[in-house]
Amino acid sequence: MERVKRLRENLGLTQEAFAERAGLKYKHYQSVEAGRKPNIQFSTLIKMAEACGLEPWELLKFDHDVESFQPVVGETKATTRTSKTAKTPKPRRRSN
Repeated sequence: MERVKRLRENLGLTQEAFAERAGLKYKHYQSVEAGRKPNIQFSTLIKMAEACGLEPWELLKFDHDVESFQPVVGETKATTRTSKTAKTPKPRRRSN
């Protein structure tokens, strides 16, 4: 998971700070980053992507260089998208 390590470093975070930001236990994240956990759960991938301000598919987009990554300061992309795209429910029609 060299890619995740480089993204974390681009954010200027330690492993411990990144794990906390992602909602993961430090030792678990440390093992994932070191490659000692070859089969991680999709939920872990989602948490790591959100901590980087990315969607999960962007975290796995290996044809894009990590150095061009521009970290999102403050909010993650997922949080920003959710607040911008939140829809108000349409009123339901009453049936007679």
